[in-house]
Amino acid sequence: MLADQFSNSSNSFSQYKERVSNLSQEFEIGLFIFLIKKSFLWIILFFSVSFAAAFIFLRYTPEVFESRTILQVNNDNQASRILNVDNFNEAQNDIAKSIELLRAKVFFKRVLATLPLKVTYFAEGTFKENEHYGTTVYTAETEVKSDIIYGTKIYVYFDSETSGEITYTVGDQIKTHKFKQGTAVSAPEMNFTITVLNFPEIQSQQNAVKGNSQYFVVNNIDALANEYFSRLSVKLLSDAAKTIQISFQDNNAAKTTDIVNSMAEQFKEYDREKKGESEQKILSFLEDQLAIAFERLRTAETSIYSFKKENKVTEVKNMPDAGSARLNSLEDELISLELRANVLVELEKSIEGKKEVDSYQLVSLLTGIEFESALNNQINSLQELLKSREELLYQVTPTSEKIKSIEFQIEVQKKLLLESVKSIKEKLQVRIKNLNAKIGDLEKQHYNVPSEEVEYARLQRLFSINEKFYNLLLEKIAEYRISQAGNVSRHIVLENASVPTVPVSPQKSLVIIIALLSALLISMLLTFFKYIMYDEINSVSDISKITHGDIAILGIVPKYKKDVPVSQLLVDKNPKSLIAEAFRSIRTNMQFISNDPGSKTAAVTSTISGEGKTFVAINLAGIIAYAGKKVIVIDLDMRKPKIHLGFGAENVKGMSTILIGKDTIEECVQHSMFENLDFITAGPIPPNPSELIIGKKMNELIERLKTKYDFVVLDTPPVGLVTDGISIIQKVDYPVYIFRSEYSKRSFIQNVDRLHNESSIKNISVVLNGVDVDRKSYGYNYGYGYGYGYGYGQGYGYYEDRVSHQSKKSFFKRFFS
Repeated sequence: MLADQFSNSSNSFSQYKERVSNLSQEFEIGLFIFLIKKSFLWIILFFSVSFAAAFIFLRYTPEVFESRTILQVNNDNQASRILNVDNFNEAQNDIAKSIELLRAKVFFKRVLATLPLKVTYFAEGTFKENEHYGTTVYTAETEVKSDIIYGTKIYVYFDSETSGEITYTVGDQIKTHKFKQGTAVSAPEMNFTITVLNFPEIQSQQNAVKGNSQYFVVNNIDALANEYFSRLSVKLLSDAAKTIQISFQDNNAAKTTDIVNSMAEQFKEYDREKKGESEQKILSFLEDQLAIAFERLRTAETSIYSFKKENKVTEVKNMPDAGSARLNSLEDELISLELRANVLVELEKSIEGKKEVDSYQLVSLLTGIEFESALNNQINSLQELLKSREELLYQVTPTSEKIKSIEFQIEVQKKLLLESVKSIKEKLQVRIKNLNAKIGDLEKQHYNVPSEEVEYARLQRLFSINEKFYNLLLEKIAEYRISQAGNVSRHIVLENASVPTVPVSPQKSLVIIIALLSALLISMLLTFFKYIMYDEINSVSDISKITHGDIAILGIVPKYKKDVPVSQLLVDKNPKSLIAEAFRSIRTNMQFISNDPGSKTAAVTSTISGEGKTFVAINLAGIIAYAGKKVIVIDLDMRKPKIHLGFGAENVKGMSTILIGKDTIEECVQHSMFENLDFITAGPIPPNPSELIIGKKMNELIERLKTKYDFVVLDTPPVGLVTDGISIIQKVDYPVYIFRSEYSKRSFIQNVDRLHNESSIKNISVVLNGVDVDRKSYGYNYGYGYGYGYGYGQGYGYYEDRVSHQSKKSFFKRFFS
């Protein structure tokens, strides 16, 4: 028994491997559709669960909206271009730096500070929280005393239109404060004032069946910037067109629109501020130099007037034209050098002894100076370090090692810049000294006059220098004031953000498609898994493909759709039914196996109980008796007898009592209601059925019955469980092996091969019982080898009932049946 079970398991596994390997070549679409039908309830369950999960996901997942705006960066300044004034901001405002500015947390914090986000208002539901941005029914003005209140949910309940209370949790303590509408209330953590805007709406929300709790949160802008920063996206759309796209995502649609539009406006405002700030510093520097030049010019005028009055000098001889031109050139160069020297002095004051350095001021001071490019590189490096420090301060504390490291680098860069300034200043002083010496030598060569006139000429020259310097400053101031008047942001908002109506997440159509595909995929995987693991016999073609012997197929027995009667004998009740015709076909096919004259014997067996062995034996005997043959059915399945149940008789005596000699054959033969059909029951269950069946008395009994009956049908035990009936099967004329469709395993077919090959039962044949013939309409070929369409017409019992029964069914009932 154990060996047989192990053999069956091994055969099943080998068939599974063979089925997987030959899947692409032997895929049975009919079987696959049949398995889909059998799994239909599971498929409905998968689709129901998938769509229910999709509904819950869409219902309770917070919606995420996205707003976008498009900026075009333009740094052209019309006034600067007309006046040919150097645009020192051009390097600062190129497209790459504009993107970095928009991505900076410092700038994002500035944007959030302009919006009504100091206090945010919420309605708390069972599963979701909705932010009432711009649609709040009350306002809360707060003055924070302790940082612990930041981010805390402060619940508000209104007793009436003029009063209520707030509740919040600090640590483990729940704190409650009463308030009156419009009246300031002082709490340890904050001062607050509640103002009611729409009390009927507040009342309706509080009186609802599932009332939403109203609460507000006091926000720290730094913390809010850190929370929102990951939702911000700034990217370059076109380098050639210098366009930038700014987008922001949030659960509140109106908030996303306000943030991106505010970013565009603040970017333009920041541009105007920085340009105006730098130009104002230049004007302040020029005006300071103008005041100094004015004092020098006035001193020179006073000196000339005093000298002329004291020495009564009215005029001096002019030097030759060549000498005069040379002297004027040297004087102009001296003025330029002195201006540069003054710039370097201002630059040195801006750096030396100051912890914070305004890099924009340094750049503005260097505008138009010949050594601008030399110092600009160092200033830009210093600016990058300062920017890096500002970004790090949002991530670490001021005392961290990273901040200390970058501050050390800043100090080193400042020292390098200061040393460069001092070095350039020293070189300028040397050039000024040399220039003064040249001017003095030139005067000595061309002014061979008395000392009074020489002194007068010197004073006149100083006056001329200061006058030229003064006029130059006035000219520059006028130019920069005109440039400042034309200083407007040239950045253009190409596309303003509008309030989105459709969320970017979750996407309803995508979620439904995913749910549909998931359910479909799981259903197909389940069906495919069942197809791969399917090990049941469904058609005679399955038997033909798997068996390795020359096994005859007697035929099939259709599945009886109604309750089988206790007698199990159906062929007498509907002689023209589909089942009766099936047994007639089996009876006819048996003649091809053995058609010799004389009495015949048939043994009906199966692999296990429940395959319809007794049902086939009784009805086969009945259809043979219906042809006028005298038939007897013998129940040899003494362990589980059923023949007596099929005929509704007692089982007090039978084969077991005959074989032990207690009763005679004549005493145990019973007559059925059907003419020419007798039967012998199994009798009481003996302790040794195997010994009784293989004994000599069994052979003698069969021989005696053959003399009295034309056909002896033996209902033997299942050979897959016990081997009692093999000896009987070897001796009969028609050994019949029963398989039941959708019940018998494919591995059972190996038992038929074993009987055919090992037990030398060459004439063994197979009957497939319980075949659902209606399933043929699904395209699954059973390979009957014969049909049932004999044109019976109406009034033939079972066939008519089946057709009329099906015709009354709707399509869906027929599909689910």
